[in-house]
Amino acid sequence: MELLILSIFTFFFFSRADLPGTWDLLVPNAGISSMHTAVTRFNTVVLLDRTNIGPSRKMLRKGHCRFDPHDAVLKRDCYAHSVLLDLQTNQIRPLMILTDTWCSSGQFLPDGTLLQTGGDMDGFQKIRKFDPCDFNGSCDWVELDGVELSEGRWYATNQILPDGSVIIIGGRAANTVEYYPPRNGAVSFPFLADVEDKQMDNLYPYVHLLPNGKLFVFANTRAVLFDHETNKVVKEYPPLDGGPRNYPSAGSSVMLPLEGDYSTAVIVICGGAQYGAFIQRSTDTPAHGGCGRIVATSPNPIWEMEDMAFGRIMGDMVMLPTGEVLVINGAQAGTQGFEMASNPCLYPLLYRPGQPAGLRFMTLNPGTVPRLYHSTANLLPDGRVLIAGSNPHYLYRFKAEFPTELRIEAFSPEYLSPDRANIRPVIEEIPDTVSYGEAFHVLISVPLPVVGIVDVNFASAPFATHSFSQGQRLVKLTVTPSVPDSGNRYKIGCTAPPSGAVAPPGYYMVFAVNQGVPSVARWVHLVA
Repeated sequence: MELLILSIFTFFFFSRADLPGTWDLLVPNAGISSMHTAVTRFNTVVLLDRTNIGPSRKMLRKGHCRFDPHDAVLKRDCYAHSVLLDLQTNQIRPLMILTDTWCSSGQFLPDGTLLQTGGDMDGFQKIRKFDPCDFNGSCDWVELDGVELSEGRWYATNQILPDGSVIIIGGRAANTVEYYPPRNGAVSFPFLADVEDKQMDNLYPYVHLLPNGKLFVFANTRAVLFDHETNKVVKEYPPLDGGPRNYPSAGSSVMLPLEGDYSTAVIVICGGAQYGAFIQRSTDTPAHGGCGRIVATSPNPIWEMEDMAFGRIMGDMVMLPTGEVLVINGAQAGTQGFEMASNPCLYPLLYRPGQPAGLRFMTLNPGTVPRLYHSTANLLPDGRVLIAGSNPHYLYRFKAEFPTELRIEAFSPEYLSPDRANIRPVIEEIPDTVSYGEAFHVLISVPLPVVGIVDVNFASAPFATHSFSQGQRLVKLTVTPSVPDSGNRYKIGCTAPPSGAVAPPGYYMVFAVNQGVPSVARWVHLVA
C-alpha cells in the first residue's frame, strides 16, 4: 500500500511536461525481446535473446532452421533469436544463433568483432563471434570450432584488458577466471566463493578496468582489486552497506569518466533488492535506493552513501557523452528472475557526478513501457539511449500483467532538446585511427560562437545485459582551446589516451561536447 501511495504521489507531483527528456518509439515489433544488446561501429545494433525459448515473432531466412533434439520447446526451430537493427532506417534483419545464449556474456575485441561467451545447455562452454558489417551485408553469428571455454559460464562477466585480450569472470558454480584468447585454462578465484550466499548473489559480478591496469571486481556486498597478470587479489575494499547488489538482487554499477592525468577512478553502485526476496519469491518486497561511491584508486578508500529518489532493482546505468549517468529501466519491488518483480520504475534519473552528495540525482520524464527482467539500455552514436527487451517470463507471453516486450524505444536526454541545437557541434574532420598518446586535431562546426572549452570524449560500446554494461567506459581527452578555422568551424588539439589501461584498444564513439551538448559521434579505431 505504501508503495502504491508513493507511486500515485510521484505521478501527480511530477508533470511529464516539466521533466527533461523525450521518448520515441523506434520499432513497434523487433521480433525478439533483447536480453543482450550491443552497438556496432557500423551504426547497427545486435539484439540477442536465448534460443530455448520457443517461437519468437521473427522468422529466419528460408532454409535456415536450427535443429536441436534437446530443445524443450522446438526441436526444429525456424525462428530468429537474434536480430540486427539499422539505426538509420530502423529496419530489422534476422540473425542465426545456434547454441543457447541464456544469461551469457560478451565484449568487443580490438578489431571490432563482438565476442560472445557461455550460456546454458548446449551453449554452456561455447564461444561465438559476430563480425559486424553494413546492414545490407551478410554478416551473422559464427560458432567457433576447436576452441571453447575451459569452464561453463552462466551469468559471467567479460572485460577487455589493456592488451586487447578478454577476461571472463565467474558464472554459476564457476569461481574462476579465464581468458580469450585462451591462456592456461581456468584459474581459481576464491573471492567469488567467499561472497556466495544462499541466493548466489555473486553472479554477473561488476568488473571495471582501472587506469592502473588492475580490475575492480564487486560481487554481493564486497569488492577486491585483482591483478590479471598474476591472477592474485592485491587489495580488499570495505564492504558496501545496503545488502546484495549483484544478480539476482541486481542494482547496477558504472565507473565515472577518466580524465586529467587518468590516475583516479571512481566507481558508483546503485540500487538492489533486499536479501531474501529471491529465496521467498517475493514480488512486493521494496527495492532499496541506496548508492555507494568509492575512489577505487585511493590508498584508503571508503564508500560515500546517498539515496536515489526511487528504490530500484534491474536499473541500467548508462554513461552519457557528457560524463553524466542515466539510470533507467527496472522495478521498485521484488528481485530478478521470472515473475519476480512488480511496480515498474518508469522514471529515469540523471546522476550528475560533479554535484555535492544529496544533489546529484535529477528525475527525468517517465516512459510508459515497463522494462523489467531481461531489458537493456545502450548509448547510441547520436547521443540517444536505446531501450530494448523486458521478458519477465520463461517463454514469450503477451497476455500478462507485464507482457514480453518487443518494442524498441529511444530516450533523448535534455541535451538533445531543440533549444540547444544552436550549440550542438558537428565533427567535420577526425582521424579514422589514432595511436596511444598521439596528438591529433578534430575539426568541428557550431552554429553559434564557441564559448569555453569543447571536450572530446571517447565512449566505448559495451555489451549490455542484466543491468550491467560489460566494458563500459568514458575517457575525456586532454584538449587545447578551440581555434577558429573558417566561418563557424573550429580546430581542437587532442591527445589520445596514453595506454590500454586507460582505454583498451578497439573502436570508440568519439563525441565533441560543447557546453554540455554532444555531437553525433564518429567511430575512431584506437590502436597500439
